Order: sequence, then structure tokens, then C-alpha cells
Amino acid sequence: MGISWVWCGFLLYLVLFLIPFPNLVTALPKGYLKASPSTSWTNSLSAPDSVKFRDGSTVRIILTSGSSGLVFACGFFCNQTCKDYLFAIFFLYIDKVDMDKVREDVGPRVVWSANQKNPVSINATLQLSSERGLVLQDADGTIAWSTNSSSKSVAGINMTDTGNLTLLDENDEASWQSFDHPTDSLVFWQTLGAGQNLTSEGGLFSLSVNAEEMFFSFDSNPPITYYSSAYIFLGFDINAEYFLEVNTGSIGFSQFLYDVSPLQYVRLGADGHLRWYAWQNLSLEWNEVDSLNRYITYCDYPMVCGPYGICRRNAANSQCSCPVPESVNETTYFKLTNGSLPDRGCSLVTPLSCDASQNQFILALQNLTSFSSNRELRFTDLEGCKEACLKDCSCKAAILHSYSQNPFLVDCHLLSGILSLRSDDRYTNKSILATPIYIKVQNLPRAIPSRRGKKRNQFVIILGSSIASLFGLFLLIGILVLLFRKNNDSDEAEKYYLDHVPGMPARYSFKDLQAMTKNFNKKLGGGGFGTVYEGTLIDGTKVAVKHLNDINQIKNSFLAEVKTIGSIHHFNLVRLIGFCAERSHRLLVYEYLSNGSLDKWIFHKTLEFNLDWHRRKKIILDIAKGLTYLHEDCNKKIAHLDVKPENILLDENFNAKVADFGLSKLIDRDQSQVVTIMRGTPGYLAPEWLSLVITEKVDVYSFGVMLLEMLSGRRHFDRSQPEEAMHLQGLFMEKLQKKQLLDLVDKYCEDMQLHGAEVVDMMRVAAWCLQSDYSKRPSMSMVVKVLEGVMDVEENIDYNFCNPPIPNTRARVMHPEVNVGGATTLLDSVLSGPR
Repeated sequence: MGISWVWCGFLLYLVLFLIPFPNLVTALPKGYLKASPSTSWTNSLSAPDSVKFRDGSTVRIILTSGSSGLVFACGFFCNQTCKDYLFAIFFLYIDKVDMDKVREDVGPRVVWSANQKNPVSINATLQLSSERGLVLQDADGTIAWSTNSSSKSVAGINMTDTGNLTLLDENDEASWQSFDHPTDSLVFWQTLGAGQNLTSEGGLFSLSVNAEEMFFSFDSNPPITYYSSAYIFLGFDINAEYFLEVNTGSIGFSQFLYDVSPLQYVRLGADGHLRWYAWQNLSLEWNEVDSLNRYITYCDYPMVCGPYGICRRNAANSQCSCPVPESVNETTYFKLTNGSLPDRGCSLVTPLSCDASQNQFILALQNLTSFSSNRELRFTDLEGCKEACLKDCSCKAAILHSYSQNPFLVDCHLLSGILSLRSDDRYTNKSILATPIYIKVQNLPRAIPSRRGKKRNQFVIILGSSIASLFGLFLLIGILVLLFRKNNDSDEAEKYYLDHVPGMPARYSFKDLQAMTKNFNKKLGGGGFGTVYEGTLIDGTKVAVKHLNDINQIKNSFLAEVKTIGSIHHFNLVRLIGFCAERSHRLLVYEYLSNGSLDKWIFHKTLEFNLDWHRRKKIILDIAKGLTYLHEDCNKKIAHLDVKPENILLDENFNAKVADFGLSKLIDRDQSQVVTIMRGTPGYLAPEWLSLVITEKVDVYSFGVMLLEMLSGRRHFDRSQPEEAMHLQGLFMEKLQKKQLLDLVDKYCEDMQLHGAEVVDMMRVAAWCLQSDYSKRPSMSMVVKVLEGVMDVEENIDYNFCNPPIPNTRARVMHPEVNVGGATTLLDSVLSGPR
């Protein structure tokens, strides 16, 4: 009787504990395996290291890179149907307590596969041998894939911590590695070099690289590039911001800020989208971001609506439909390929037939642009272009482009295939005039009009005559409506623009920001175009909310600031968290920097606000690094155009960050100068502003003025001083000539007095930056090198500094972006305070 109870208890233990956990496997194989003639693995569901996941997928594990947590593994993989199997590398999660248990609720993520185009069945085998490397054989004995390693000796196989499957020779050097044969994904430590591609499942899309840019292309002849860039912002977590970046001709991950997580990858999808996946340790799930959507829209993907399909985008959404041209003899020429799935594209109701080419004609579709590969290009007129397409059996459509610079110069493009079409002229290249697309269709016999049709035509004529008398009235009403909607259209254009600014984080409603700021209760400061308030996000994070309040000037400032800071990322530039563009409200939400703006630390002579020499040096270097990034490290040079202490913010550790990009100007790399209206703050404006032809060196000049202010502890213009000492730069020139620069050192900071010699050396940097001839001023990167002690200040400095231009009354009308006003300490702060 006792024995029976023991057996019952044992059986109950099996039922309760072993059956719910089918993914307990015997000693997961890790790391390195030695090659031998008999080393092989069979794709069997009954294998002890076979795991079935809750999402329906199944793997048979061959090697793993680690023993717990999220690890890389290689082995056989099948998706939910499990009809076909791949030999693949994938992420899986191993329980951190029971290290022989693979979590079935965290499905595998494939990042590389050997036989995507040639899957195998159950009972296929993978063999590792010293003579042939890895060989994948289907159940019937056919070879599906191999590493082609017959010319190299293979001693073993290794699954690395970086996700690289390698074959090693006797010297433990890689004779073959999966990183050299990318498929559709790129993991954190992997790079994509020249001659390598990421190819989407199905093979329609690819990602490649040259020396300077990465290219997203559609597989046609020749390929169609639908996006290219030197870098792509992927997304961010609490520790870092991640990018995909071209560096010396290869694509790889890069990041800013602190700790980085290598548990991430990007995948080029079968739809041409690039998605970034980052592992979340707390929730044990993947965060997914469609990264290209920051740069291009839904309709910018070549096959978004399938062949012949038209992508129509409005403010709410994007839709696919078939062309609906003006009917010819009441004939329908296009139909959906799949009635319930419009994005599968359209087809001709009557297919084209080369044997019946005499019954074909060209149908014009107005206001469309096309993704198409040019099979032939010629200069001709419209009729000649249409005739050429009709005579060519392989031609499916023709496009005639005329150039805005020369309307008599036209290109005829003959298309052998038609991808998706787009109806929104915002997608059209602005240097080319939009023209119709001429699609070849199969002509049908002309129908004889019926008497009923004639009567209907007469009715239409009578009706048209009746309403003709009302046309004038409708025209007048239409003009009034257009005038009324003009401002609304402008707001819609701005909304569209803002939704497509690269890297733009979050859009808030005005009510959200009212709640965050407790109805704008706590004011932090006032700026030239707005007021800054303290706010708090839902998670408790403090933010600074800038409310732009001059309705006549804020739009340009707002767009400039969003366009500039929305696409740049640097530790010494203030971070934009979000924005609000709702009716007349324009607000920007920044990270909160607890120590406020620099001006209160150098101009307010109190013990509470005082900076020692060590901190001032660090702040000067931080500012120089931030400006260097703007001038030299962005795709386009960015001239800040309003560098001053009020626009330098300090965090709790006195790290300096450049803020307020409301007056900034983008400058193409191939431009040495740019013409623009005067903008900035009096006292910080470089002499060349008088000609309105400027370079980024105007920021260097402003930096020099601000540097003098930080070293002397006074403003560039101070009415409290004697008349001969009101202008700091004039006083600086006088003290230079008399070799009395120590007299200028901030007298309210004892620490500065103790380091007087260093401060005087720093004044030489300011003099270098303040030269009237902008070509003699250093670049900000040279300033950084001097501050870091790796180079010296230029010896031959011109000390005849010009007084900065102060706009007169007339200039207020000509140059509305200049903060004009009396140069008193109070007014200058009010005009351009912390923003």
C-alpha cells in the first residue's frame, strides 16, 4: 500500500511540474564546438534541444552565445506554420534562474539565415566537417546551402557574443563568418561594407553603401533609390540615442550619451521599411521603431500601393486606389488585383497584347508622379513620345518632363514597368514641372451612342447653360473662400512639415502643456520671441516650456528652431523633447536645466551666483564643442546666429548647452557664404552683417564677445561705466595696447584673480575670434584644440576690432529678425533672455 502511494506521488509530480515546462532542455550547447567527420545535427522536433514557443515557432538549438538572459543562438528555425525550415541565427531568452530553460513566452528573433530562398523540411541535417565546413542537406539528400570552405581547413565552429557565427581554423582565426554574408538584418556589432547589401525577404528592396551615403533601393533595372542619407536616427532609450551611420564607406551603429545596449538590430522589411528593434530588459519584450518614417512618408515607398496603384495622402491618412481617368466610351480600364486589399495594386481590365497593338492607345493620367525605372530616355515632344511608346511592345507607359529652367527642353521616359503612383504634388521634384503620366491601354471598339445617350447629352447642355449665369457669383464666393482658407492652408503646410522633421520626438496638445505647467504658473525667463515656463511630465521629469508669443514673428522662428534642433543630437546642445503647433499656439518643450542661463552667473555680482575659474574654463570648452558640432559635424552647416550668455544653459553639474535656435540658418556644405537678412542681438553681431553676406564665422565673432564677457564679468556695453569704458571691445583694445589686460579680469571672483595669467591667455583666444576679417578668425574646432592644449593661438592677430553693427531705425523695417533696442543691460536681457 505504501509503495502505491509513493508511485502516485511520483506520477503527480510529473504531471504538475514536468508537463507545463516542455522547454526544459538538457545542457544547452554553448560557445565553441570542434569539427569532426561525424559532427552533424538533424532537424527533429523530438531532439532534446528542440523548443516550441507560444507564438507557434520552433527552433532546434545547435549553439548559444551565453548561458542566461537574451543570447544569440544558431540552429534550425521555422515560423508558425512550420512547413519550411531555415538554418538561422536568432535571439532567444534563457531563464536566469533555471539556465536549462528557454522562455517559451519570448519568441525567437531571426537576424540571419543561410537558406532564405531555399528552405528545407523536417529531418534535414546540418553537418560540420574539417574538409567542407558547414553543409545543409535536405531530407532527400539535396544540398540546400554550404559555406564553400573546401579550400580552407576548418577546426571548429563558434557562436560569438556579438552574434557572429564563425568557422575557425587551427590557429583560431576565422575562415568564414556570417557577418560577411548579411541577409535582411544588421546587429549592433556588425557593419555593412562596400559590395555588401541588406536584402529584404522576397528580394525587392536592398540597403547598400558607398563612401559617403547609404542607399535604400527597389530592385528594378536599373535600381530605384527611394532614400539616401549619411545617417539615420533610429531611436533612444533612457541611456542613449542610436543611429545607423556611414563611416569610412561602411554602415554601422553609433550612439550618443552613456551606457549602450548591444541587444538591438535593424531589419529591412519586405515592404522597404527599415525597422529598429531594441530589447527591453524590464518587460522582456522588443521595442519596435519604423525609423525611415522620420524621413520619408507612407507614399514614398515604391510599391506601397502595388503596380498601377495610386497612393493618396491627406492630413489624416494614406489610401490606395486605382486610376480613374476620364472614361472613354464609358469604359473602365483598371481594376483592383485584390478587392479587399487595395495596397496589392491594380491591373488592366484588358491585358496588353503585342498581337493586337493596333488596338492600343495612350491614356493620360493627370497630376501624378511615378516610381519608375527609365528603360529609355530621349529628347522629343509629346506626340513623338506617345508614338514611341505605342510602337514599342515592351513599353507600358511614358512620362514627359519639361524643365522649369527651359520649358522647351523635354525628356521622354519610356517605362517597361509601372510601380506605385502618387497623387500629391508635394512629392514632386521642385526643379521639374509636374506633367501627366501616359499609360498604354488596350483599346476597345467604339460604342455607337444610343438615342438615350443623345437625350442625356442634350439635358447636360441645357443644365450647363442654366448654371452658366451663376458662374460669376460662384467665382466671387470662391475667391472669398480661398482668401479665408489661406491662413488655414499655411497652418496645414506647417503641420505637415513638422510631422516630417527628422528626429522630432513628440507632439503635445495645448491642453497637455497647460496641465504640465499648471496653466503656465512658474516663469523661468523671457526671450526675444517668447516666455519660458517650468513644467513637469507625467513621469515626474521637469521640462522647460517655451511659449512663443509674437504672432507676427513666431512662425519663422518656430520653424527654424524645430527644423534645426529636431535633427541634431549632441551633449552640448539643449535637447528638444516635444512641441505644440495648435491653432495660434506655438510652444517648444526642452529638457530642464536646473542652473538656468549663463548670464545670471557672470553678470549678477552675488555670492549665490558666482563661477570659479575652473568652471568657467569648462563652460567655455563646452560651448566651443557645441558650436563645432553645428558648424562641422552636421549634414549641413548650421549657423546659430544668436550666440550670447542668455542662450547658454547650465545643468546641475554646470555642463553648458547651447540653446535657442530660433534665428539659426542652414548652410549647404558647398556654400562658402550665404546671403540672409540681418538677425541676432546688437553687440554680438559681426561686422560682415552690414553686407548681409555671412558665413558660420559670425558665430565665432559672437563667441569672442561672449568670451570677453565671461573673463571680465561684465556686459559688452555697460552704461554704469565711465563713457570711455562703456564698450568692452574698445576697452579691450586699449588694455591690449597698454599691456594691462589683468585690469579686465573679473574683480568679483577671487579665484579668477589668482589665475590671472591663464585668464589673460584666454583673452588672446577672444582676440583671435574678434578680428574684423572673418577669414582670419579660427574655426570653432581650432578653438577647441587651443582650449584643450593641442595647438596654439595664431600669432599674427589683427587687434583693430570693429565695433559691431547696431541697426538703426530704418534697419528695423529692412531686417525684422534683429532684436533691436537700446543697449542697456536691462533691455538687452529682456530682448533676448533665456529661451
